[in-house]
Amino acid sequence: MLYEVARDFVKFKVGARTLLAVVTTVGLFGGLTACTIDTGSSSDVSPVAEGEEVSGENPESPESQAPSVSVDDGAVDVDPSDPVTVSSATELKAVEMTNQYGKVVEAEFNDDKTEWTTAEVLGYNREYTIEATDVHGNVTTTSFATPTPSATTGVALGPLAESTVGVGQAITFRFTTAPTDRKAVEESITVETSNDTEGGFYWIDPNELRWRPAEFWEPGTTVSVKADLYGLDMGDGLYGSDDNATNFTIGNRVRGVVDNETKTMKLYRNGELLRTIPVSLGRDGGRWSTPNGTYVIGDSHESLVMDSNTFGYAPEDGGYVTPVKYATQMSYSGIYVHGAPWAERALGSYNQSHGCINMTDADAKWFQENVKRGDPITVKNTTADTLAGWDGLGYWNIDWDTWKEGNAETGSAY
Repeated sequence: MLYEVARDFVKFKVGARTLLAVVTTVGLFGGLTACTIDTGSSSDVSPVAEGEEVSGENPESPESQAPSVSVDDGAVDVDPSDPVTVSSATELKAVEMTNQYGKVVEAEFNDDKTEWTTAEVLGYNREYTIEATDVHGNVTTTSFATPTPSATTGVALGPLAESTVGVGQAITFRFTTAPTDRKAVEESITVETSNDTEGGFYWIDPNELRWRPAEFWEPGTTVSVKADLYGLDMGDGLYGSDDNATNFTIGNRVRGVVDNETKTMKLYRNGELLRTIPVSLGRDGGRWSTPNGTYVIGDSHESLVMDSNTFGYAPEDGGYVTPVKYATQMSYSGIYVHGAPWAERALGSYNQSHGCINMTDADAKWFQENVKRGDPITVKNTTADTLAGWDGLGYWNIDWDTWKEGNAETGSAY
């Protein structure tokens, strides 16, 4: 008998390999039917259509995904204050981050080692490289750079932490170097109060920013302030050198009223009149007349030399160099409450000072002991204009509508 043998090649997929199976067809002359090998009985073998790509691993499976980094490879000017993270869909085996000098950055894993996070603040002018490997051998390498500032500046905050201040106290931010992106600076600052006090920012001058409530604080209010400036671009290559924070409490409502018509100062605490004090103010009608308006208590000194040279007024031009006792600051321009024993005949009767509020040493001592930083003092009925809002402790003389509008574009209350 004669047999006809035909060979066909058929592709099969077995696991991760592709096999060529030889199929032999035997035909018998005389009407014998052809037979084929039944491959369907093998559970791990399936036919693959011609042209179909065969892969040994699903590219979307967790095992095939390399670790991901929160910073793009090749990124520049990366904020050094932001933590850098490496994440894995499975488990990280090893992660190391170094700067251009080979220093290893401190970091930590989470409990299941699916995430790695830097544990120290990064530096300016640094180039960092991260190499991350997961337990399946997938590797990710990422390099990036932080900014190179032309200069850095810090900020001094007031009031001091844990202090108790008066209802008129503003929050002060004093910059060593004046920032030009003042809006970015404002947005980096957080002010939190215990009673959602409404308030806003205003620049007294290019170096000094204030935050003030719309109205005097409520006694007992607690306030916390955070200035997150490190890593912040303040404009023109100026960056924040560090963060800063403070917190304080608003004390009793203490207010003073100085009335030029009666030549007296009345001091109140929580609405109760504590004392009426005879005073003498700045000479009427000239450069020495005491300005009207709202002042805020600043520094206090048991003794102080009042020197008009510091404000450009020499003694030969009508200025003064005078030691005084119990000097309590009311303005940046040199107006103080202080003892003036030489002026006792004028107290309660007429004005003779260079702008300060004179009283006896005993009354000046009592006054200093009963007021605190941030207590407001109102002066009224003098011949002078209103104390300027840009005079460091005269900021309540800027009306709220103007204040809440802000002045980040100009950066000065002048």
